[in-house]
Amino acid sequence: MAPAKNSTNSQAEANRSAKTARAAAASESNAALLARREAAVARGVASAAPIFAARAENAELWDVEGNRYVDFAGGIAVLNTGHRHPAVIAAAKAQEDLYTHTSFQVVPYEPYVAVAEKLNALAPGEAPKKTLLVTTGAEAVENAVKIARAYTKRPGVIAFTAGYHGRTLMTLGLTGKVTPYKKDVGPFPADIFRAPFPDQRAGITVEDALAALDTLMKTDADPERVAAIIIEPVLGEGGYHPVPAEMMKGLRAVCDKYGILLIADEIQAGFGRTGTWFAIEHTGVVPDLITVAKSLAGGYPLAGVVGRADVMDALAPGGLGGTYGGNPVACAAALAAIETIETEGLLARSTALGETFRARFADIGARVAPSRMWDIRGLGAMLAVEFVTDSESASPDATLAKAVIAHALKRGLILLGCGMHGNAIRIMVPLTASDAIIDEGLAIFEAALTDAIAAEAAVAAQ
Repeated sequence: MAPAKNSTNSQAEANRSAKTARAAAASESNAALLARREAAVARGVASAAPIFAARAENAELWDVEGNRYVDFAGGIAVLNTGHRHPAVIAAAKAQEDLYTHTSFQVVPYEPYVAVAEKLNALAPGEAPKKTLLVTTGAEAVENAVKIARAYTKRPGVIAFTAGYHGRTLMTLGLTGKVTPYKKDVGPFPADIFRAPFPDQRAGITVEDALAALDTLMKTDADPERVAAIIIEPVLGEGGYHPVPAEMMKGLRAVCDKYGILLIADEIQAGFGRTGTWFAIEHTGVVPDLITVAKSLAGGYPLAGVVGRADVMDALAPGGLGGTYGGNPVACAAALAAIETIETEGLLARSTALGETFRARFADIGARVAPSRMWDIRGLGAMLAVEFVTDSESASPDATLAKAVIAHALKRGLILLGCGMHGNAIRIMVPLTASDAIIDEGLAIFEAALTDAIAAEAAVAAQ
């Protein structure tokens, strides 16, 4: 019988091979990797920037060609504690030395319980809480709906225009935007209803929105068959519009009247992004369920549902779970990320950053693009700036927004757009970014806007 290979040596060889492969990839150009990507990756997976990451630190990123970028996108609001925060990385590595997976449904482990305890303590409201951990935001929303249906014994769910809740079939049914998310992939699940989101600029007041919800319940969505109303306290992909406190209070009253559960989708707005742990805290309203993900684990895949204990216990053992749900390495990272937000004062930092961005955007807009940067909105450091053709018509200008993003990337700043018309740029910079990095990024933003306006003028002059 041949002797067994030394597992330590085998692992060392595997590590060397992996490092060699990564080094080879890093030696390729962005163009070469883009060609490989096009040949190997499904077309439906879009990438905003035509560059490939080589390494990153806090709010900075370097591509495979050695170009440096200031990161105002934060992995789509995943990196409130920054790229590779030392405490998060240390916690994850320490957990990796113990075990990386058992499946909590097979052999449970303490980090899952610790994260649940922490989320239960952080969630608003005095009622006892319980938590389910999963892997992705869409999975969290799916489970929140499942829990709500099990608790109420009702099928219906009401969502809102411009809301974004994921790309699985159930969550796409809840998502209120067709292109690019819902195009060509229906039909979607039944018993999903849509109400208008309040937007005074579109002529929809809170009173209008609540009246429309009342009409919906009289015409299509029998409230006695509605399990939940789900809403993002700040629209994410829909344009970073905060829900007015009066609207949230109105929804709470409707839910209380009919025995409906209120679900706050905090996947993008949570964990300090708005200056509070959860954006709904700005309204004073306590939801029944909260979905969490993104910055929960400082860059590691972890999501969950936290809510009233009696609601969370609606399903029998085995009714909730998932093979990878609450991965122990991600749980360790989450505990470190939450502690970092607490010890480094990142809630207050978010509020301060929001004030800085508001003031600087207003100044830049007035000097560089008067009448074109039409709206600056959001909560804390969860801000967006909207571009229009002119202030009088306020017609959405997605072309200008896309041009600013493209010119910013050329100058070394990563930005992402949002909004139903694609004419807004959102800020998701790590809350740990230094003042110097923030200033550098804003200077690049101003230069990019100047470039975009100049290019626009040159085309018009032809």
